[in-house]
Amino acid sequence: PETAGRALPPAQARPPVPPKPDADPAPGARQLLEARGAQAVADWMLGESRLLITDTTMRDGHQSLLATRMRSIDMIKVAPSYAANLPQLFSVECWGGATFDVAYRFLQECPWQRLRDIREKMPNLMTQMLLRASNGVGYTNYPDNVVQFFVRQAAETGVDVFRVFDSLNWVENMRVAMDAVIESGKICEGTVCYTGNMLDPDRSKYDLKYYVGMAQDLKAAGAHVLGLKDMAGLLKPAAARVLVKALKEEVGLPVHFHTHDTSGMGGATILAAADAGVDAVDCAMDALSGNTSQPTIGSVVEALTGTERDTGLDIQAIRAISNYWERVRENYAAFESGLQSPASEVYLHEMPGGQFTNLKSQARSMGLEDRWHEVAQAYADVNRLFGDIVKVTPSSKVVGDMALMMVAQNLTPEQVVDPGFDVSFPDSVIDMMRGNLGQPPGGWPQALQAKVLKGEAPITDRPGAHLPPVDLEDIRRKLSEDLEGKPVDDEDLNGYLMYPKVFLDYMGRHRTYGPVRTLPTRNFFYGMEPGQEITAEIDPGKTLEIRLQAIGETDENGDVKVFFELNGQPRSIRVPNRKVKAETVARPKADPSNPAHIGAPMPGVVASVAVTQGQAVKQGDMLLTIEAMKMETGIHADRDGTVKKLHVTPGAQLDAKDLMIEI
Repeated sequence: PETAGRALPPAQARPPVPPKPDADPAPGARQLLEARGAQAVADWMLGESRLLITDTTMRDGHQSLLATRMRSIDMIKVAPSYAANLPQLFSVECWGGATFDVAYRFLQECPWQRLRDIREKMPNLMTQMLLRASNGVGYTNYPDNVVQFFVRQAAETGVDVFRVFDSLNWVENMRVAMDAVIESGKICEGTVCYTGNMLDPDRSKYDLKYYVGMAQDLKAAGAHVLGLKDMAGLLKPAAARVLVKALKEEVGLPVHFHTHDTSGMGGATILAAADAGVDAVDCAMDALSGNTSQPTIGSVVEALTGTERDTGLDIQAIRAISNYWERVRENYAAFESGLQSPASEVYLHEMPGGQFTNLKSQARSMGLEDRWHEVAQAYADVNRLFGDIVKVTPSSKVVGDMALMMVAQNLTPEQVVDPGFDVSFPDSVIDMMRGNLGQPPGGWPQALQAKVLKGEAPITDRPGAHLPPVDLEDIRRKLSEDLEGKPVDDEDLNGYLMYPKVFLDYMGRHRTYGPVRTLPTRNFFYGMEPGQEITAEIDPGKTLEIRLQAIGETDENGDVKVFFELNGQPRSIRVPNRKVKAETVARPKADPSNPAHIGAPMPGVVASVAVTQGQAVKQGDMLLTIEAMKMETGIHADRDGTVKKLHVTPGAQLDAKDLMIEI
């Protein structure tokens, strides 16, 4: 459904074919980690004159350009080429961030299976993940033992380098995750998130002293490597020289620099950082680089060839792998952001590159695509309303939720802060103002916080300290019951702990449809045409040959008969025609002139209903919540009254302005 009405791949697109491995994989950084441990890798980084490179194509590259929609099958096919042809890479970022959620929610595949398969195909290269500290790979704080359990499992399944960050740069919130990584024997990359403009005296909240101080705190907390995460691509070359030089001289850890090329200046910033002595940088393969992704790996390699920072990477191998990614990208045409060129607008909105395409997808689903520049301005306005904060998942998601709501409801910043103007804040905003994501430097703006919380007292210490430990075995037992007695291993239990509803929905679809991760990408997203034949290897050595012959007429129940061949044998099956069934459900629309009507402010799914027919409600009472993409919005009563009629139930699909409740 996500691809309906969106761009199609080129009609004559050739299937992606990865380059053949040139030889058996040579020993890489992973062998050093396995033999001598994390500290030995950090010492080796400090002693290297060449600039070390992490390839981000399999995680942040597609997250930033293709709304995180890349499927595992496209990564696993090329992994042996990386192992054999680019053994000099520092690491391959291929897991964590938004990929965990999207794998279950949209791609109908298991993120743990992805990690296992990539680990097997790249035995000599270090795998790297992005870990949101106490937020795990989710959008809220988890109990300490859940974070520890997740890190242990990720290390066991195959992660070598954990880039640990906090969405508000609060080291106190990172310690539990960092300790768990260190205990696992893997590399802990404690990370400073860069925001604002360090050389602008008007943005003095985040100055050189601030960044060096946080880096020293991370070193004291045990980090092996210092990550410098410029998630929006805001660090300019002149500032990079100053910041990297100071971090190297005053902290002493190897520095691993991550940026985005949204403004078109990312490559220049990487070269400036290299001049200043940065140890490692993130780049993406040429075909999935630039714009909101990372700078281009081939260009950085070429720029440094023959210099003292020569990367040692084979440019021909890079181009061959990039050619593969170019063919892969064609199959994701529906998820392109539409950003045709670099945009200096990033210095206005300061939006993380990894959020850009996802937020555009959300705006599209809400009918706001044509108002994107208003969303960008609202994003900047919200940042100021929140006190100028670090914007990276999940804090960036909160800013995005608020910005989308303001544009959808035509709210101004003045109305948001006006104590006399009622605003139904998104649940994520309320949760953040409660202190459940932690504390930003200087705290939250008190007047706005008071309006959001409506008198509720916020917490100001570490959120995880207020969360009791989870009884993992009790949850495992209950989950097994929900799955009709299916045994629950540690990977599945971790998936459920991070995303209970998303995981159960995934398991339900998996029972119905089977291992659709094995389908070719084009067919997974766009289906098959009559006469087309595809191959799907559903288990090692077990391959299905499927040929679609014809699609019959849709009957009065909305079902259609499909004729096909399975391994040469004719078959037919009757399936729902979802396009027709979607058209048969027509909900009444709210009358904007009728104050008793409460309509849907955006397309989405009813997540929960908090009232019943006949119930008395007061102004501000929660009526229901709507989930659109990853944003959950509470709908509150705008006056006292009685629920006259409920037109929706949990799980109901809504279009904008559908009538939900009559008061």
